[in-house]
Amino acid sequence: MTQDFENFDQKPVEDDAVLAPEPVTPSPAEGSALPPEELERLSEGIIAALKTVHDPEIPADIYELGLIYKVDVDDERNVTIDMTLTTVGCPVAGEMPGWVENAVSAVEGVKGVTVNLTFDPPWDMSRMSEEARIALGMF
Repeated sequence: MTQDFENFDQKPVEDDAVLAPEPVTPSPAEGSALPPEELERLSEGIIAALKTVHDPEIPADIYELGLIYKVDVDDERNVTIDMTLTTVGCPVAGEMPGWVENAVSAVEGVKGVTVNLTFDPPWDMSRMSEEARIALGMF
């Protein structure tokens, strides 16, 4: 089972407002041997680690900005992350995947981290959480 960007679909509400998308949570491979408690502990650590990585030009972390599209954890506790950047020409495009890898690698129990950078689909502001919108004064 994987968690991916399809969970970022916008949900219309009253007065044509749009709720922020649900953030991605780490998911085990289908039929995973990881006990649910271990996956939950790893998930909390991975999310906390992702929240330590910030785009230097935006005062919000990459998790709340919606730059993380998918996080998979395999039975050996290897983590694969699909992420994007706010723009193709982001000045830290060459560095940010390494920042993500380093942050998630520090989570206790994580054996390895692979970060895949994608621009499909392109990021847009609708992917930001309510927390990011508040931090950026977009309410």
